[in-house]
This record gives sequence, structure tokens and C-alpha cells, in this order.
Amino acid sequence: MLIEICANSYQSALNAENGGVHRIELCENLAVGGLTPSYSLIKKVIEELSIPVNILVRPREGNFVYNDEEFNKMKKDIEFCKRIGCHGIVSGILYDNGSIDIARTGELIELSRPMYFTFHRAFDIITDPLEALSSLMELGVDRILTSGHEETALQGIALLKELKDTAKDKLTIIAGGSIRSSNIVHFKNAGFKEVHSSALLDRSEHSDVNEIRKLMVLVEN
Repeated sequence: MLIEICANSYQSALNAENGGVHRIELCENLAVGGLTPSYSLIKKVIEELSIPVNILVRPREGNFVYNDEEFNKMKKDIEFCKRIGCHGIVSGILYDNGSIDIARTGELIELSRPMYFTFHRAFDIITDPLEALSSLMELGVDRILTSGHEETALQGIALLKELKDTAKDKLTIIAGGSIRSSNIVHFKNAGFKEVHSSALLDRSEHSDVNEIRKLMVLVEN
């Protein structure tokens, strides 16, 4: 099982690498669900760390419906990430009615290549997750990050398993949402290939390196 750490700072990213994880998703402002990190942070992490880095491209907090100015900013951010050698992009766009904006999301996917593309947790407010899964498979998305339409991934594990079993090898379902060393075994036993965790403990500002190491031990044994 692969562990992706949601790193909200350089220190979190460094802790993730020191903890031995396989990949990070870099963002800022986790208090609002995560936003696009600054170019300076992206550049520092890419230059100084060796593990694969996916970048969250989300220009503001709130919903996932974007105007033309915001959409153009997202495209510029993706071009920057591609230019400096990021591993992947984590993003997605919806319509007001809770369905995927196929045209704009597809444009982001094409612009991202050859980087990998993960459709982020906007998926958890989509009205029909199985229909959305089918659409994202057709678009060529590599991964979907989701809590299974619940507050936590453990609460949503039934839908997560259904999505995983439906997707088969066409894309990877990443289970994410309050996954910690105390519950990761449920996802390992259910056969998930990848999980996503911030590894934040109570009152901690950065991903905790000891928690990360616990996660790694549990998935490798």
C-alpha cells in the first residue's frame, strides 16, 4: 500500500520524506481544505526533496466552481508545476449543480500531461459519485481522492470499496479523510492500493514524523 502525505508546509514535506513515505501532496491553508501553495514553496520542495510531489491546484476556498480569471490562474499554476518537474497535479472543477465540469477539467488534465492527474475531494460533493467515476475514467484521470462522501474515510469505506471495485485498474481510488495509524489497517485489509493522510496530531501544525513512521510500519508489515 502506498501512503501519500498531505503536506501543508516545507516542514511537513520534510517530515514526510524523513518518515519514508512514497509521495506527498503539497498545499497550504489546510484549515480551509487546502489551497495552491506558493511558487516559492513548490520550488523549495521540488529542489530539496527527492520523493514525488503532487501539487494541489485550488485557487481559493469555498466551492469548486470557477470563473474565467480563476480558471486561467489554475492553468498558469499547472504550467509552472510542469516546468519545474512536479510529479502530478491534484485539482478539479464542478458546475453549480454538483456535476463535473467535463470540458474545463479535461482541459486541466491535458495541460498537466505528462504529469499525473488526481481529481481531488470536490468528488465528495458530487451528486452522483458512480456516474462521476465513469466520467473521470473516460477523461483519463489517474486517481480520485475521496472520503467516500462522508466526513471521514472510515465512515465512507463502503462507498470507497464500491468505487475501488468499479474502477478496477482503470484508475486508482485514494482513500483520504482522517486516516491515521489508529485506523489505517481497515483500508489495508480492504485492499486499497493508496491512502492519503495529513498525519497531523492534536494541536500540531505540521505532519508528525513519528505518526508517519507508524503509518509506514503498519502498511509494510
